[in-house]
Amino acid sequence: MKFAEDIYAYDWTSPFENNCNSFYIGGDVGALIDPGLTMFLPELLTKMEKDGIKRSDIKYVINTHSHPDHFEGSEDFDGDDGVTIALHEKEMEFFDDIGGDMYRLFGLNAPKVTIDLVLKEGALDLGGESFEVYLVPGHSPGSIALYWPSRKALFPGDVIFVQNVGRSDFPGGDSKLLKESILKLSKLEVDYFMPGHIGILKGNASVKDNFRFVIERVFPYL
Repeated sequence: MKFAEDIYAYDWTSPFENNCNSFYIGGDVGALIDPGLTMFLPELLTKMEKDGIKRSDIKYVINTHSHPDHFEGSEDFDGDDGVTIALHEKEMEFFDDIGGDMYRLFGLNAPKVTIDLVLKEGALDLGGESFEVYLVPGHSPGSIALYWPSRKALFPGDVIFVQNVGRSDFPGGDSKLLKESILKLSKLEVDYFMPGHIGILKGNASVKDNFRFVIERVFPYL
């Protein structure tokens, strides 16, 4: 579904199967954000094709973190010509340790994925467009949020949702760090809010209200 100019949103709504929201940034960028579980990747690619996006248009696979429901599908792009797979350096360390062990909890084997682009906090150029990578631990040690300043678009992964937050009781989670990460992101000017689960938001006022709700209503329980 086209959400805004060059931004496509593929939200996961099944109440019976776990998977994540995936997003695609078109134009010269060609970035797929969080491909999700491998078993659901064909369904995602079919939806993208209906929007005129071919698999060959994907130049980057940007992973907000390494949990199975976000990262596993990256294995399907490993070795594809012209595709760069990205993950934060701290999340790579986590995945090589207890993060990879989490897959067994879901009856899966940890995928073998070559990380071509090791993300660090700061500026990131994708297809000539300027983005910002924010390290936002709490849900996992190397979780990132990707921010597109020129469009005021935020992809926060599982750090914050609509009226909720990501779990901090998984291995590597930390509720104190999660709150700090959310406060960090709340300072950004955001018109398009595209989290890893639940709904998506459009409009600066709606996004600000959501941050306010989470800080006031959810923080006390973390």
